[in-house]
Amino acid sequence: MRLPIKWLLLRRLTLPLLLACLAAGPAAGETVLRVIPNSDLRVMDPIQTAALITRMHALMIYDTLLAWDEKLQPRPMAAESYTVSPDGLKWTFVLRQGLKFNDGQALTTKDVIASLKRWMVRDGVGQRLTRFIASIDRLDDLRFAFTMKEPYGFVEYSLAQSAGIIPALMREKDAMTDPFTPVTETVGSGPFRFAREAWSPGNKYVYAKNPDYLPRSEPPSGLAGAHLVKVDRLEFLVIPDPTTAAGAIAKGEVDFWDTPPIDLIATMEKNPGLVVSKVQPLSWFALIRPNHLHPPFNNVKARQALALTIDQGNYMRAAIGDQKWWRECYSFFVCGSRFGAEVAPADLTKQNLERAKQLFAEAGYKGEKVVIISPSDLPIINAFSEVTADHLRQVGVNVDIQRADFGNIAVRWNNKSPPDQGGWNLLHAFASGSTWHHPLTSLGADMTCGGTNWSGWPCDEEAAKLRDAFIRAPDEASQKAASEALQRRLWQTIPFLMGGQYDQPYVWRKNIEGVLPTGLLVFWNISKS
Repeated sequence: MRLPIKWLLLRRLTLPLLLACLAAGPAAGETVLRVIPNSDLRVMDPIQTAALITRMHALMIYDTLLAWDEKLQPRPMAAESYTVSPDGLKWTFVLRQGLKFNDGQALTTKDVIASLKRWMVRDGVGQRLTRFIASIDRLDDLRFAFTMKEPYGFVEYSLAQSAGIIPALMREKDAMTDPFTPVTETVGSGPFRFAREAWSPGNKYVYAKNPDYLPRSEPPSGLAGAHLVKVDRLEFLVIPDPTTAAGAIAKGEVDFWDTPPIDLIATMEKNPGLVVSKVQPLSWFALIRPNHLHPPFNNVKARQALALTIDQGNYMRAAIGDQKWWRECYSFFVCGSRFGAEVAPADLTKQNLERAKQLFAEAGYKGEKVVIISPSDLPIINAFSEVTADHLRQVGVNVDIQRADFGNIAVRWNNKSPPDQGGWNLLHAFASGSTWHHPLTSLGADMTCGGTNWSGWPCDEEAAKLRDAFIRAPDEASQKAASEALQRRLWQTIPFLMGGQYDQPYVWRKNIEGVLPTGLLVFWNISKS
C-alpha cells in the first residue's frame, strides 16, 4: 500500500525536525498551493548562481527594477518610470512609492544602487552593461541615474533579464556583502516571503504571501505587470522519485508538478483531473558544457572530439522519449527563435567516433579520468549524463560520473579546482529558450576572458569582439548578421554543445487556474478552488 505523500516526507525527518515542520504548518482556512519543484533549493542568494530553482526563488521574494513581458520586451517593475536623454547618455529611473521590504524598511535608491552594483560583478550581462556606464548617481530616495560613456541599446533589456543572475533588489546592508560571499538573509520586497521557520532542507521549503507587497496596476504579462498572489501559502515538497510524485498529483496530494519526466506524460494526459501543458513560449535547450580550465577540454581538439561523439537523437530518446516533444537543433541561440541560425560545419554535426578518438589523441588525452557531475534528482539531466558517458566510453575515454542532488551540484558548478580536487570536466544543463535565444543573455555564448563568465569559463577574445559587434549593431538586420558571424566563431571554439531542444510539459490539477505563459515558471496569478 502506498503511503500518503505527507508521511513519505515526514518519515525522512528526525523527531526535532518533524515537530518543527508540524508547528510551522498552514493556519486554519489558509489556501495552500503544493508544488513538486524541479529540484531542492540550496542556494538562496541569487547572485551566487544562475540555477533555475534559485532564479525562481529570487523572483518570488525580491523585486526587480524591470522585467520581461510575455513577448520578452522590458517593462518597468520596481521602477515607476524612466527617461532617456536625446543623446542616449543619461538614463533617469524613478521608483514606485510605497515599496518596502518585509522587515518594514522602505525600498529606496540606496538599496537599488547597491544591489545593481553587486549584480554587475557576477552576471555576464551586468558586466557588459558596466562597461558602458560612467557613473551611477543617487538623486534622492526615489530617483537615480546612469551616466553612460556611450549610448547602449540594451540597457533596458539587461536590467530586465532573467537568463542568468537575477538582478534582485536587496536591502542595502545585504547588497553590500562581497559578491562572492552568499547573503544568508532572505528579506525581500517581492510578492512572497520565504518562510524560513518552515524550511526543512531536502524535504520542504515554503513561501507565504507578503501582505505588504505593492503590485503594479497593469495586467500580468510574462514576468512583468501585476504580481497578484492568490494563495496564502506556497509549499515546495521535494520528491525525488517520479513514481511517487506522479501518484501524489494524481491523488490531489499536490497541486502542481514542475518539470515531470516526459515518459510519464502520456499516462497523466489520460487523467481527467489533470492539465498537461507547456508554459514557455520557446523550447527548452539541452546543452553539454565542458570545463575549459582543465585537461582535456582546455584543448579545442578535445572539444571537437566531444562534438563528434554526439548524436542528439540518442540524448532526446533517452531523456525525452516521444518525438512530438523534441527536435534536433544545431543553433547556439535556439532554433525557431529570432536569432536561431544553424551555421555549424557539417563535419561537426554528425557522429564520427573514429575521428573523435583520433582528435582526443591529438589533444594529448592519455586515459585520464574525465569527471561528469550529474544531479541524481533530475532525471532528464541524469539521462544526458549517461548518454555522454556512453558516447565517450565508445572512444576510449575514462569516464567517472559523480552524482549528488542538484542543490549540491549547483554549488559545485562554481568550483574551479581540478576535477580530482572537487572540480569537474563536464556538466549538463537545460535552459529556457526564452533566455538563451539572445546573444546578450545566453550564458553559454559569453566567452569574455577573465574567469567571470558562466561555469566552464571559456575564453576567446575573437568571440568576445563579435559579441560586442552584435551589441553595437544598429538594427535587427545587422544584429542577425552579427549573430550568425558570432555563431560561426563559436563553432570554431566550442564553448558548449547542444543535446537538442524540447518542449517541457508541466502538470497541474484542474482546480488550478491562472498559470502564466512565461520563460521562467512563476506562481503569482495562480488560484486554487
